Amino acid sequence: MQRVLTIACLLLSASGVAVPAAVAVERVPEPLQKIDIENHLGQKVSPSLSFTDHTGRAVTLGDYFDGKRPVLLTLNYFRCTTLCSVQLNELTGALKKLEWTPGDEHFRVVTVSFDPKDTVDIARGKRESYLDELGKGQDADWAFLTGTQDQIDQLTTQLGYKYTWDTETEQYAHAPAIYTLSPDGTISRVLMGLTYEPRDLRFGLIDASKGEVGTVFDKIILSCFHYVSSDGKYTPFAFGVMRLGGLLTLAVLGLFLLFHWRRERRRRDQLAESAS
Repeated sequence: MQRVLTIACLLLSASGVAVPAAVAVERVPEPLQKIDIENHLGQKVSPSLSFTDHTGRAVTLGDYFDGKRPVLLTLNYFRCTTLCSVQLNELTGALKKLEWTPGDEHFRVVTVSFDPKDTVDIARGKRESYLDELGKGQDADWAFLTGTQDQIDQLTTQLGYKYTWDTETEQYAHAPAIYTLSPDGTISRVLMGLTYEPRDLRFGLIDASKGEVGTVFDKIILSCFHYVSSDGKYTPFAFGVMRLGGLLTLAVLGLFLLFHWRRERRRRDQLAESAS
């Protein structure tokens, strides 16, 4: 909670709202005390929740769960000029560095607006601008959805995502987060913060798919990291690093022995030929 509030305070300061630099959690503005990201890992979101996509088509959340690919899901509102823009810009930058493309065999991306006043036209414009920046074509599978307050409330409640309207700034107070959902809609990981490493996106998708996406090497590297739910980050795991180091040592030693064995065998073969 303190991490969420700290991020929100910094962003309100950047948008012109006066927030003391050394503010304590108990002294933060009242709207910020209402925002939170609860731990709902392992719970499912309802596939029957209905929204409208960027083309104006009526969809359900279940349309994006195909039983094969995990889903990256973000909650934003499209008329936001501060936090949402920063978050989506950072996500786009991380996706550009990721070898996978939204819509390939690895994953899909869904961004849902929690502002019922957002329209299809706004969603379509947002999608086009972010796909232009992503540079992987307008056919990339990144959906921008709008919905009614009732459907939005059900989704945010299931995700454990708490936000509120700040009447003073006339903006929503909320925290940045990326959810990785399994192919059946189970909440697997929550990546928090405003910057995202392509490595963490990859790890989150591998975890959400239970190892069905990614290479063997990806899974070996992932074994060296540990997801910390309180921080919403992947951090190096000491035992995993030691284990990987041991495996690499054995591999190098094996190659060394193989090289010398083959060299010795060639030498014996040459001596045998000379003797005959």
